[in-house]
Amino acid sequence: MSETLYRSVCPYDCPDTCGLLVTVDNGRAVKVSGDPEHPFTQGTLCPKMNRYAETVHSPRRLTRPLARIGPKGSGKFREMSWEAAILEISRRWQEITASLGAEAILPYSYAGTMGLVQRNAGHPFFHRLGASLLERTICAPAKALGWEAVMGRTPAPHPDSVRRSDLIILWGSNAAATNIHLLKRVRAAARQGAKVWLIETYQTPTADFAHRALLVRPGSDSALALGLMHLLERNGNCDTAFLERRVQGYEELCRQVLPAYTPQAVSRITGLSENTLEWMAKELAHARAPFISVGSGLSRYGNGAMTVRAIVTLPALLGAYGKPGAGCFTGTTTGEAFEMDLLLRKDLIQGRPRTINMNRLGEALTTLEKPPVASIFVYHANPAAVAPDQNQVLRGLAREDLFTVVHERFMTDTAAYADIILPATSSLETSDIYRAYGHYCIQRCRPVIPPVGQSKSNRETFSLLAEAMGFDDPVFSRSAEDMIAQLLAIPRPLREGIDIKALDEGKAVELNVDLRPDRYATSSGKIEILNPALEQPLPLYLPPHENGGGLNLMTAPSLYALNASFYERDDLRRKQGCMQLMMNPGDAEGRGLTDGQRVIAFNTRGEVTFFLKCTPKVPAGVAVAEGVWWLEFAPGMRSVNALTSQRLTDRGRGSTFYDNRVEVRAA
Repeated sequence: MSETLYRSVCPYDCPDTCGLLVTVDNGRAVKVSGDPEHPFTQGTLCPKMNRYAETVHSPRRLTRPLARIGPKGSGKFREMSWEAAILEISRRWQEITASLGAEAILPYSYAGTMGLVQRNAGHPFFHRLGASLLERTICAPAKALGWEAVMGRTPAPHPDSVRRSDLIILWGSNAAATNIHLLKRVRAAARQGAKVWLIETYQTPTADFAHRALLVRPGSDSALALGLMHLLERNGNCDTAFLERRVQGYEELCRQVLPAYTPQAVSRITGLSENTLEWMAKELAHARAPFISVGSGLSRYGNGAMTVRAIVTLPALLGAYGKPGAGCFTGTTTGEAFEMDLLLRKDLIQGRPRTINMNRLGEALTTLEKPPVASIFVYHANPAAVAPDQNQVLRGLAREDLFTVVHERFMTDTAAYADIILPATSSLETSDIYRAYGHYCIQRCRPVIPPVGQSKSNRETFSLLAEAMGFDDPVFSRSAEDMIAQLLAIPRPLREGIDIKALDEGKAVELNVDLRPDRYATSSGKIEILNPALEQPLPLYLPPHENGGGLNLMTAPSLYALNASFYERDDLRRKQGCMQLMMNPGDAEGRGLTDGQRVIAFNTRGEVTFFLKCTPKVPAGVAVAEGVWWLEFAPGMRSVNALTSQRLTDRGRGSTFYDNRVEVRAA
């Protein structure tokens, strides 16, 4: 059979949602490359996706349902049929529902796939079942609420607009690992004369693309933003005409908040010198079109929402939101492009089930009563690796009375604790439709290869479970293609005028987003520095949860992994080298530690073995662990999330992965 070329989409949790070209030969994907016709990604892929065919056809793929025969966590299973697996799951759930109520069953999923149909396939089923609801807030809800506090539902500027900026600030954004196509545009602007700053907690790989890296103490970013606003106001550099016409609350900010954020005070909080702060304010004031791109990591502190709110406020003082190539970019919000209720089916919710926050899975599995969590169904997620407080999560998953089902492609840390494993398809084996959170394109895809082994998609799996449980709503029998057709049949303003034929052919098309400047979708119609609807109506600095003692732990992204994804790939693990803890040479010397040795990072939640990497790229007082390694490849018994807390953000009930402190000793 000759090779055939198909279009597809990267399904992973990344803002870029790349367009793919997949070469298929005899039912196998033999090559994956970038689609040069994609308006945003333009043919470029990250190192993880360039060899995606090796993930799809990995010898590690799970291809048949499995039943546990060894102790939980041992990874010992026997093969079983799909029919037997579905029958056993439905039987156990019926028993649990009869004895404890359906709330004793908990779904756990997040963003292993970002396709709208497959990602949300379980919602109608668990709503109809009456299971506990899962509060899916592990990523960056605080970031979204920080933007919303100031800008309401105003769309972010088009990412292409950064090309017109003359001063670009990558604030808490390791774009080299998480946003390479925006970085490509930043580099183009730099070639045309734009200055590029990186504001970070350590010198990430993105520092190589910046003219200046400004390292701040973890969790202090809002103080920096307020300190810069103090200097802009003190020096008479604010755009008063814009502020009077288009902004609410500037006078209150100047009177009630900014006086406290003097250079001396902000220097003490952030670690930046007073001279550096003065220089930054002067450069901002002289910039024609300052553009700030805000990463997600800085929202994963106890003060995350307030931090983003303060940063989003800063460009308003410069009138940047009314200028081409200027403003603030926290990500695109395109949920209104589709009638999501069609997928989520909240109308099927039975009674008033409790809600469990996914960041507190460890607590839920070990402390909840009336009823306890008696069963968990995990799909497109790996909570044993990615959920905070790994020790408590694993104690919960090890319960013999917890009936655990995992729908997965690989034997992940979570799958090893399952009672039943169901093999899952990859994105190349399913139909879906995608939107992005780093640009304004949507794209659909169809299967380009048959399912590997006996793997089934989320949609197929929940249809089988619904049939076994006797659920007869038509939503459970509709195919993914049917669901996509229904979504596209419902008109939405964001899809008006798009090229439907191109979309049907698998091409990425841009949504019809109103990006005219000076149009703010807030209750007042203005940028709301003062937001009277909030408990704290003005932005200010809130300290993070953990302050003082030990080292600030940065659980940072890796260039060659995405959270706990891609660890099935030998080539990508080799590029990471090993599970490292990076530390400043002075901090290492003060603890009697040397480069390359095995060390243990520890706190009250647990301890984790790493190989030490001493580097001046990490400032004193900080320790960095990149990637979320599978336990199979860890040098010890635990990985980085044994050190992270289940505490939540100030707003949005999000994760606080960056707000933890550790001490380090020799192993």
